Amino acid sequence: MSTLEQLKDQIRKALPDLDVVIGWEQGYDAMHATPLYIRKEEDIDRLIWSPLCVHSLGTYLTGLTRTPGAGKIGLVVKGCDSRAIVQLTQERMIPRENIVLFGVGCTGCLSHARLEYKVEQGGHYVEDMHSITFKGDKVEVAVNGDVETFDFDTVCLEKCLTCRFPNAIATEHFAGEEVPVAPKCDKAPSLEAFEKLSLDERFTFWQDQMRRCVRCYACRNTCPMCVCRDHCISTSRNPHWVSQETSSAENFMFQMIHTMHLAGRCIECGECQRACPVDLPIMLFRRTMVHAVKNTFDYVSGADPEATPPLLTFKVEEDNIKERGW
Repeated sequence: MSTLEQLKDQIRKALPDLDVVIGWEQGYDAMHATPLYIRKEEDIDRLIWSPLCVHSLGTYLTGLTRTPGAGKIGLVVKGCDSRAIVQLTQERMIPRENIVLFGVGCTGCLSHARLEYKVEQGGHYVEDMHSITFKGDKVEVAVNGDVETFDFDTVCLEKCLTCRFPNAIATEHFAGEEVPVAPKCDKAPSLEAFEKLSLDERFTFWQDQMRRCVRCYACRNTCPMCVCRDHCISTSRNPHWVSQETSSAENFMFQMIHTMHLAGRCIECGECQRACPVDLPIMLFRRTMVHAVKNTFDYVSGADPEATPPLLTFKVEEDNIKERGW
């Protein structure tokens, strides 16, 4: 039985006890999937599972579980998605007893931006793509009667190159075989390149990038860890903490606040950068903070359900923090 068929069978058996199960279905074209709300058995036939399933569905949980009268919710999760659920549970942001997770092993997700670039380099338009076929470590794209073949590593999301959690964790159900943990590199190539810049070069880089930000808050809205959207500091008027002016300085301030609020919480799902309409390299902020938390507290967000997030606890002495030699 294929992973998809096993997943459908698990959902079919559990659905009578659930209000809804959220998964993915085919989107408006061959390159896109879209979230699917399964409420009745016939909806299960629309469920898909492939590298097109990029959305972190945990983003919907904090809103749905706060709805009056909300019952049990099922969620299909990849490794990075399940880390968000673990982290939210540790912070007591969701009622874990009312959530049923259907886990899968993930070999990587498609980057629409990278695939579009590859297709257009070949002299084609993305709109002319007919189908996408995933065959092992290759991707075949049918476009205008031609078939273009790419290495999956060249068109996958950058987060997938460094992924150490390909299998969903702490789930009630798991479909298919577990995927071996085999990151292609230790550090994201974009972060390695960024870290080679001097401090002045980094500041100039961010000034140029922040001028392009339109402050649409897509990065905030798509983040599964941003749970205070109704009271967000970026849109608060009373008190008015942050200006809505779209200058480079104000945009930089917003992104720094967002990054600090995700310290010790970011699970590197990359949804913020994927959702950005102007392709800002937002994950450079996040990954820098993730590495700082790992080096300082030896903590990886959402990786261990039994762990306590470092910023939710206190120690008189931290192993990796030395203050004045005390």
